[in-house]
Order: sequence, then structure tokens, then C-alpha cells
Amino acid sequence: MERYYQEEIECASPERIREIQSEKLVEQVRHVWENVPYYRKKMEVAGVTPDDVKSVDDLHKLPFLSKADLREAYPYGLVGVPLKDCVRIQSTSGTTGKRVVAFYTQGDIDLWEECCARAITAAGGTDEDVCQVSYGYGLFTGGPGLNGGSHKVGCLTIPTSSGNTDRQIMFIMDLQATIICCTPSYAAFLGERMKEMGYGPDDIPLKAGIFGAEAWSEEMRRDIEKTLGIKAYDIYGLTELSGPGVAFECSAQQGMHINEDHFIAEIIDPDTEEVLPDGTQGELVFTAVDKKAFPMIRYRTRDICTLTREKCSCGRTHVRMAKPKGRSDDMLIIRGVNVFPSQIETVLLNHGYGANYQILVDRVNNTDTFEVKVEMTPEMFTDNLGEVESRQKELSDGLKSMLGIKAKVTLVAPKTIARSEGKAVRVIDNRKI
Repeated sequence: MERYYQEEIECASPERIREIQSEKLVEQVRHVWENVPYYRKKMEVAGVTPDDVKSVDDLHKLPFLSKADLREAYPYGLVGVPLKDCVRIQSTSGTTGKRVVAFYTQGDIDLWEECCARAITAAGGTDEDVCQVSYGYGLFTGGPGLNGGSHKVGCLTIPTSSGNTDRQIMFIMDLQATIICCTPSYAAFLGERMKEMGYGPDDIPLKAGIFGAEAWSEEMRRDIEKTLGIKAYDIYGLTELSGPGVAFECSAQQGMHINEDHFIAEIIDPDTEEVLPDGTQGELVFTAVDKKAFPMIRYRTRDICTLTREKCSCGRTHVRMAKPKGRSDDMLIIRGVNVFPSQIETVLLNHGYGANYQILVDRVNNTDTFEVKVEMTPEMFTDNLGEVESRQKELSDGLKSMLGIKAKVTLVAPKTIARSEGKAVRVIDNRKI
């Protein structure tokens, strides 16, 4: 039976959702106009006033915000309330240039934690569950967001943060944790370590995992589910919008439901900035309609995906976003071809390899070089050079078929690629240095 944290809003009619969005948007635009001079100036340049925004149908009239704006307005230029009303900041886990610092009122935190509670409930969580939060705490949003959501659901919460894998496993087994929240690459690492320790899926008490903060493929999902004996749910969020919980998967695992009473989603052409119809692939743009301390209007996420309003078997009516295919800004362009790490991961997992790999890109004599280093599994590890070369060619052919360009594949021994306890470093692009 499907569980909901706030059924009346999660299953509200599309008409009711639009009413809520329109009402909140009108109020939010007025709030920003009066309290955020940086965005008011952008509106003036665009020739828009709050009077021009009467419903969600007028959203397209408003100017975009980008990460460049956040850096330019750093640290306080986009804050929408007096600092005495802000109770916390969170910050991105590291980008070039100035960090993104997001501000929260207590009300903003309550709304964010409610979104995370919806995600945990959609994964089957109740007040009977033991939820281990193995995302990083501190400035990173993952730990604090899921921690607060777990409290709201009433789970016994284990705030392990990331790292110290053997201790993580000790708590999972001793406290009989039923839900794990972490990055997918760390979930894969935990599964690998538990297998080494002799635990099979039937020995592990976990029933569900909530994984986000980095791209992962369906093949990786199946691999994690099999190793840990769980159902793996995707969660999506950005520090700029609050953190994880902007969107989350339900039991259908057919895209992530966006919490539309808090966030209005659009898909745009990243080059022309034209709004595209549902079902069309493009860049995801979000407007946070009730976040007061750091009110993002038409924030360009750079994530490439599609939206669908097709009926979902779980009963939720909120629009669903597909798993982002990549990003419009950190997508790799190699020899003129767009390459997404998730495509490479799909090929590797389909050929029986784990999710431990690195993509190395460089430029030699004005030509891009493209190498994928892949760990062999312990079962396939061999020092038979002929067999290794045959496997490398097979993978290289698979990647050429998927990507349209040739990659050099180097197979390496198990455990020779550094493991990640946070976001995995998948790409080393030396062309930018």
C-alpha cells in the first residue's frame, strides 16, 4: 500500500496545484521585488513589474537567475529577509570561484524537512523505521535535509554522516537500520564492503535506500538493489533551492515527483532560453515559490531532463522529472561529441563491471584524448595479458557503439581506483588546466 506524508497535497488535483502555485508565485514576486534589489534590477531591465505576474501563466515573463548571478551577489545580495530572521546557511560542496551560500529562515527549514519527509515516506518509511543518514553533514545539504525529514516521519535517526565505512556497517547491523540515505557511489561501496565481510542480501536488515547528489544509471540501481537486498529510490535537490527533497521517487520508480506546491518546474532550450513543452528534453529551471530567505526565481539548474504529467500508479499527481541525463555546463564535449558519464557507466555495468571507473580527457597535438580506466571485479581479475586485451577491446567497442567515438579502455586491478565517501570523482579533464 502506497504511503503519503501529506496525502491531501501530494494527491491534489492538477487544477488545485496550479491554484496554489499561482497564489504563491504572485506573493513571492512581490516579496522579491520589495526585498531583493539585485533581482528587482533584473526585472526592471526586463521591463517586468509584480503587476505583470497574475498566475503561473506569466512565469515566462520573469528573468532567469544563474550560478553566475549567485557568485556576483555573494554573500548577501540575494537574501530576501533581515539577517536576524535567518537561522542557518548551507553551502555547495565546492565549485570554481566563490561558493554558493544559501540562507534559511526557520520556516524555510520546516518546508524543506517536510519535502524530505515526503521522500522518506514514499520509500516506505514510517515511525517504525531506523533511518541511517550517511550523507555528509555540515555545510552540505544532504545530511541536514534527510536528518530533518527522518525526524518528521518519526524514524529512529542514525546521523552517521559519510565515511568510516566499518562503523557504518556496524550501526546498520547492530541497530538493524532499515533505510539508508547516501550517495549512490557510497551505497555501492558499502555493498561491496559488506559482501567482503560475508554479508549476503538476506543478512542485511536494510529494505530501502534514498540515493542522490550525483548521477547514477538504472544498471547501477539494479546492482545496488541486488547487493544490499533493498529497493533503491532516487532523490533530487540543489543547495540553491533548499537541498534534497525538491523531487523524489515513489514505488513506481518511473521518474521523480517534484514537490510542486513549493517548486515550479520548467524545461527550456539552454541556448535560446525558450520554454519547451512537457516531454521535450531540455534544461530544468526552478522557481521556489515560498522560500523566503533565499528566494530563487527561474533558477537555471543546468540539468538536462524531461518532465511528464502522465498519471502515476502511486496516486501522486505532481509532475515527474526524469533522471537528469547530464548537465548543460559540465557535459563533456570530446572531439565535438556530447558525452555524459552516465552513458559510460551504463556500458560498463552492462558488461559486468562495477561502478568504479574514471574518465580521463586530455588534449595532445590539438586532438582530444579519451581514456576510461575501469576496475575489474575480483572474479574477472587475471594477469593473462591476452584476456585483458580482449576485454578492453570488447568494452571499447561497446563505448563506441553508445557514444559514437572511440575511447581507450584500460582495465586495472580491483580496488586501485580511489573510493569515494561523498561525490565520486568520475572525470579528470586535463584540457581545462
